[in-house]
Amino acid sequence: MSPLLQLSGVAKTFTMHLQHGIRLPVVAGVAFAVAAGECVTLTGPSGAGKSSVLKMIFGNYRCDAGEILVRHGGETIDVARADPRRILELRRLTIGYVSQFLRAVPRVPAIDVVAEPLVAAGTAREAARSRAGDLLARLNVPARLWPLPPATFSGGEQQRVNIARGFLPDLPILLLDEPTASLDAANRAIVMDLINEKKGRGTAIASIVHDDDVRTRTADRVIDISRFSAQVTA
Repeated sequence: MSPLLQLSGVAKTFTMHLQHGIRLPVVAGVAFAVAAGECVTLTGPSGAGKSSVLKMIFGNYRCDAGEILVRHGGETIDVARADPRRILELRRLTIGYVSQFLRAVPRVPAIDVVAEPLVAAGTAREAARSRAGDLLARLNVPARLWPLPPATFSGGEQQRVNIARGFLPDLPILLLDEPTASLDAANRAIVMDLINEKKGRGTAIASIVHDDDVRTRTADRVIDISRFSAQVTA
């Protein structure tokens, strides 16, 4: 069976338009695949391009070269060439993403922030809110906070809301950018369990994890992104 996610020859260079067009090459020739039920963890020093690779997979950044092939239902989509409407469809039905920071609409209750991906995919709002509450409780976000906007929460609470929002849908592919960075040991353990449960249900996961214990307990393979440094390959 073909992988759910496959990158080949992917490259990214940033152009600093406010700095006289200076070009900053980040990565070139990135190539790896992620199968169903597998967690591939990206490593490398700060600035190596790990988050940029995840953002290219999610369609936040356009890549300058290469292919990012995603199995989407019965077809294969190249994210590198997909139009914005198709990118939004992929995010709704195929690719989930947990970023380092929660970006939520102001004044929206936390429980609705978490439930929104299910509602967008067609789940009835009350059913989505019920599932969101179950996951928030598992992540130790007190029920008294659920009606409040996450902007009022601590950093760790915001990250747990972010994790709940990303993990709630059962999507084929999940991208994780340092999901445990702001968490204490108890909540890190819960997130490790959630990752391994997703793998057990066949989700293909690409993650960035700096915690050695989390990496050891969740990663099936580790890829050093510094191998694809654009400076080295230029």
